[in-house]
Amino acid sequence: MNNLWSKYSYAIILFLLSGTFALILSYRQIPVPQDQYITVTVSEGDSLLKIAGQYSEQHTLSNEEFIDWVKKYNKMVGDQIFPGDEIMIPVRKEVPSPRQLASALEE
Repeated sequence: MNNLWSKYSYAIILFLLSGTFALILSYRQIPVPQDQYITVTVSEGDSLLKIAGQYSEQHTLSNEEFIDWVKKYNKMVGDQIFPGDEIMIPVRKEVPSPRQLASALEE
């Protein structure tokens, strides 16, 4: 075993470092571009379930998936939200079509 280590120590260390680096990169979260999603301000009496229902026609997630998405990307620990909080929800902002942009330029 000692002979194996002395011959291949650099290769073993390189292999372990590569594996560690790959593991770290696999757990790295890709940030969500905030300019692509709607941000809503929480009103009195709102809950994540209620907001999921209000926007149900604008997303394809179940209520549970919607709530999990909101909690994940807003870095929330629990389900509680408070009036005045601003939360990003998984509803994409409308991107103007080229025709809409061209007509806006003509005005």
